[in-house]
Amino acid sequence: MSWLFFSVATALLWGTAELFYKKGARPDEKYSHLKISVWVGVVMGIHAVYTLLTQDIGFNPMNLLIYLPVSLFYIFSMTFSYFGMRFLEESISDPIENTAGVICVLLFAIFMGDEFSALTWIAVAVITVGVVGVSYLENKGETPRKKTYGKKLAVVAFIMPFLYALLDAFGTFLDDAFFLVEDIAAAPFVDVTEETMEAVANTSYELTFALFALGLFIFMKAKGVKFGSVPQHKDKILAAVFETAGQFTYVYALGGVDAVAAPILSSVCVVSLLLSRIFLKEKLSWKTYAFIAVVIVGILLLAVAEEL
Repeated sequence: MSWLFFSVATALLWGTAELFYKKGARPDEKYSHLKISVWVGVVMGIHAVYTLLTQDIGFNPMNLLIYLPVSLFYIFSMTFSYFGMRFLEESISDPIENTAGVICVLLFAIFMGDEFSALTWIAVAVITVGVVGVSYLENKGETPRKKTYGKKLAVVAFIMPFLYALLDAFGTFLDDAFFLVEDIAAAPFVDVTEETMEAVANTSYELTFALFALGLFIFMKAKGVKFGSVPQHKDKILAAVFETAGQFTYVYALGGVDAVAAPILSSVCVVSLLLSRIFLKEKLSWKTYAFIAVVIVGILLLAVAEEL
């Protein structure tokens, strides 16, 4: 039952990462979202180097370019997410971001002609109702965000988790449809085997994130942005560590009973919601919490439906 331990561990690690992302994404620090991306790239780069030194995956550098479209979808989605976190409650942003699964279902239905069960479409409908409800309350002025940050910034911030969901869904779609396929001969990677394909893909992603982080660091230095000392970035660093650790346990969690592991892995937003309420003292209106609960129920339903 080790897969059950790793499933729970993944949900807890990623949920905790969301907490530290929020703490590190300070609204008064103009480039805090880019600094988070830099630290995530640093930690992922270290993990990628460790993988290359300790595992014989036969990594061909050409795979960096081959996997680049997927890597960029994931990287840009996360950077947009960090920007939104500067101004949004984690209790709102994380459930919206987890609707990426709905978009992915639609992409497979539209472009691959996949057919899905009635439960899947019910889950999609439930999530849609929840998201529309949260959006309505947000635009109706249930939060003081517009008064605090101004109407334009409040709207831009609210769009960010939706951009994350869209870009992450496209990355997942490309991953599942063209890269991490069961037929190794159909995979576009160079010099991979069935055993090394996922490790090569993940290492390519992590190295790309490290290069992206280097580019962001140079960009901020060129603009004269003060990066600050390492202790000043403890929340950002912890977020990156928990994110990368969650990726590690996620691989082992996939070896379990899908119908059980999937909803556990999809409960990250539940963990994030609880931690945000306890440690960040976030408090929303009961109407907003009700619609967020609807979104979470839909996400769990979708996870179950996709694995039955």
